[in-house]
Amino acid sequence: MPVWCCRCSLAAHFRNYSDTETEGEIFNSLVQYFGDNLGQKVKAMPLVEETSLLEDSSVTLPVVVIGNGPSGICLSYMLSGYRPYLSSEAIHPNTILHSKLEEARHLSIVDQDLEYLSEGLEGRSSNPVAVLFDTLLHPDADFGYDYPSVLHWKLEQHHYIPHLVLGKGPPGGAWHNMEGSMLTISFGNWMELPGLKFKDWVSSKRRNLKGDRVMPEEIARYYKHYVKVMGLQKNFRDNTYITSVSRLYRDQVDNDGQGRNISTQHLQIEKSKFAKRNWEIRGYQRVGDGSHIPFCLFAENVALATGTLDSPGRLGVEGEDFPFVFHSAPEFGAAVSRGRLRGKADPVLIVGSGLTAADAVLCAYSNNVPVIHVFRRRVTDPELIFKQLPKKLYPEYHKVYHMMCTQSYSLDSNLLSDYTSFPEHHVLAFKSDMKCILQNVSGLKKIFKLSAAVVLIGSHPNLCFLKEQGCYLGHNSSLPITCKGNPVEIDAYTYECVKEANLFALGPLVGDNFVRFLKGGALGVTRCLAIRQKEKKHLFVERGGDGIA
Repeated sequence: MPVWCCRCSLAAHFRNYSDTETEGEIFNSLVQYFGDNLGQKVKAMPLVEETSLLEDSSVTLPVVVIGNGPSGICLSYMLSGYRPYLSSEAIHPNTILHSKLEEARHLSIVDQDLEYLSEGLEGRSSNPVAVLFDTLLHPDADFGYDYPSVLHWKLEQHHYIPHLVLGKGPPGGAWHNMEGSMLTISFGNWMELPGLKFKDWVSSKRRNLKGDRVMPEEIARYYKHYVKVMGLQKNFRDNTYITSVSRLYRDQVDNDGQGRNISTQHLQIEKSKFAKRNWEIRGYQRVGDGSHIPFCLFAENVALATGTLDSPGRLGVEGEDFPFVFHSAPEFGAAVSRGRLRGKADPVLIVGSGLTAADAVLCAYSNNVPVIHVFRRRVTDPELIFKQLPKKLYPEYHKVYHMMCTQSYSLDSNLLSDYTSFPEHHVLAFKSDMKCILQNVSGLKKIFKLSAAVVLIGSHPNLCFLKEQGCYLGHNSSLPITCKGNPVEIDAYTYECVKEANLFALGPLVGDNFVRFLKGGALGVTRCLAIRQKEKKHLFVERGGDGIA
């Protein structure tokens, strides 16, 4: 089977652009990025025959983005040249921030000092740029206000940085796989991306928006439409699966596509060239007939935007792989909707104290399926997510929390008919006869017969394509990457990985699990790459156009 290497993929990439842009326009954007010297080389590249690029050079993509959810989409939007400016009549309610913005009103936010603008701001993200961008897009949102954004956007095509966004499914990422029976935790306008208001999109589709919260499938359709209406399709490749991302300097690609290592002397020369071939990305693309086409790309920079929903969290206990134990809400919801659990005398065990577990409780409860709800925390724990949600906006989740507090198990009572909570308990084991063993903090054990169990204790990203499963990128390199416990360690203002140059991470991988805040990652990465682009152009001019790889 042929390998889709950079020699053929870039030609294919150019050719696929032709539905919205001419090959000449794409050529011009590359010339703007790399300079006229590359332009002379690109002119010699045949754009029709994928197998024949210049033998003495091959193009390295400036950026490859892995993940096509809202993080990857927003990054593509900004890499495509869209720039945010302070609106002419906007007044930010934070007077100190507003005075800072006024100092450089003529500059886009991308061209300003993000550390200076972020100083003193507070919000629900630990990343200062995320808090900054959120307060510009949704001023004082956490105080219940619905102020308009103080930004307006301009498309400045000379800022375009060539890039590809690779995703397993259509643009929108994991939103296309979410259970549709529950409302999103965030308001619809908090889920929107720059330049297209969610409410305007809903109105254009002639659908009524009942309340401020929406269904996940609506969000998925919005993200897919966003890529199209913003003209970003040329940057996206769907149905792609990454198998390897490795740092490797190479001087040329051999005929077999494998390439070869280069000597230390050649490595120093390669490092000094204008475009560094820092990363090799391998994988395959699934096509219509189900077959897999391998590919190999080279990139100067890689941005990780995979999210963290790939691998469900596991308890690591005996019997967890029995078929009656589920590890995802959609699986459990499907079993309920097919009537497999309705009318069963034995309860369903739900493990977890987050919103996904609460969704499962609501699903079972509304279908008259009795529930045993097990979680490690005390019901008074201030870290419980329910403590952070206003009752008026999230009544269904507060209904679950109320049951967690008032319908807990005690030794002198039996299970309640509809729902019984087990605070400060954990699962010791599942047995083949569909029984489970629970244990409380005092060591007391209890055995229950179940009709099913669903473990919803969070999820982890699948970074198997990186060395050490990506663990070395985390704050604690001995643990897997997780959104809350061990996110990727990044520079606070560029989102570049502390332990790996030219590798960036954004979104849930760095702790920003809400769409509101992941947009700040796109801002940080874009500013960093824009600065480096200017530096390289300056270096290119100094070298008289001889520095290009």
